[in-house]
Amino acid sequence: MPNLQVIVASTRPGRVGLPVATWAAAAAVEHGVFDVELIDLADYALPLMDEPNHPRLRQYTHEHTLRWSETVDRADAFVIVHPEYNYSFNAAIKNAIDYLHQEWADKPVGFVSYGGVSGGLRATQALKQVVTTLKMVPIVEAVPIPLVGRYLNDDGEFVPSEQIAAAAAPMFTELARLHGALAPLRARV
Repeated sequence: MPNLQVIVASTRPGRVGLPVATWAAAAAVEHGVFDVELIDLADYALPLMDEPNHPRLRQYTHEHTLRWSETVDRADAFVIVHPEYNYSFNAAIKNAIDYLHQEWADKPVGFVSYGGVSGGLRATQALKQVVTTLKMVPIVEAVPIPLVGRYLNDDGEFVPSEQIAAAAAPMFTELARLHGALAPLRARV
């Protein structure tokens, strides 16, 4: 089965992103079309971009970059679970994306966003512009989560409403469909 990476974009202490991503990864496993990896950016501790060479050259000099490159390279598709900060995405995901170049190309990406009333939709729209520059293919199907704090139980676990939960399956289905269409492009690289 193709590899889907569910990326936790927030790295701050007390973040909601980890329980949301844990739910998204479990929903992807249940959907049954991908092998699923939960990738937590906090585990990579990427400093602000510190490579001396442009990422398109893949001439990485730091162990953290090599590790990040190997991780992203093995993915066939992504779901980025991200917050909305000040009408846009957070710095940690932008930095993680900017570290690499070819590793992202010709792979579909879906979004699970969260925040206040908008559910992170403005951040998703801004993030789509970034990923297309790296030849990633963002999909329309997404899971926006408005007022995310309402869906955390007393143990800090994310428990979605029926409507939010129902949005996940179409996203995974579309990611699988586009993975199949894009796979030949990646094979030629």
